[in-house]
Amino acid sequence: MLRLFVALSLTLLTALALAPPAVAFENENLLLAMPKGYKPDYNAKNARGLITEIVPQNQTVKNWTEMLTVQIFFCSKQAPDAFRERIARDWAKACKGSSLHPLAQGKENGYPFAVWMLACPHNPKTGQPEWTWFKAIQGKDSFYVVQKAFKFEPARLQIIEWTRYLKGVTVCDTRGTEHRCPAGMK
Repeated sequence: MLRLFVALSLTLLTALALAPPAVAFENENLLLAMPKGYKPDYNAKNARGLITEIVPQNQTVKNWTEMLTVQIFFCSKQAPDAFRERIARDWAKACKGSSLHPLAQGKENGYPFAVWMLACPHNPKTGQPEWTWFKAIQGKDSFYVVQKAFKFEPARLQIIEWTRYLKGVTVCDTRGTEHRCPAGMK
């Protein structure tokens, strides 16, 4: 994966920016690498949040088989497990036979997080299956969700690659020592 980072802070929101060796971050930031061969294809921001949808170079958000979605809910204090349960209920209503698979929960860099997978055997809107891995992080300033979706059952190596990717998604804060940003990124 390219060492391209997304730095989304409340004072300076940047949808996707190439991080030089030393980047000045302010406040709370979501950090994740831009996957090799992917491109941002949709960005939207309003008073409640920000969304970026990232797809393989040869796809679009209107015609995708794989998508990475980054969402920030400004000033939201929801807990990752409560968000997971709400999303799972919504999936169950929208997709008959859907299943929830919690994978991890705890704290990373001092922030509560949860990782899970939802499977829909037949999405009635697309006529295709949908497998989506989620990572939700409860920040002090905002709530962060990164999800990787497939419109097919991914191969074992794809599952390993993307669960490792989600493990690397973190939140940091420059305003103290409790949630340190990586060295060279302050």
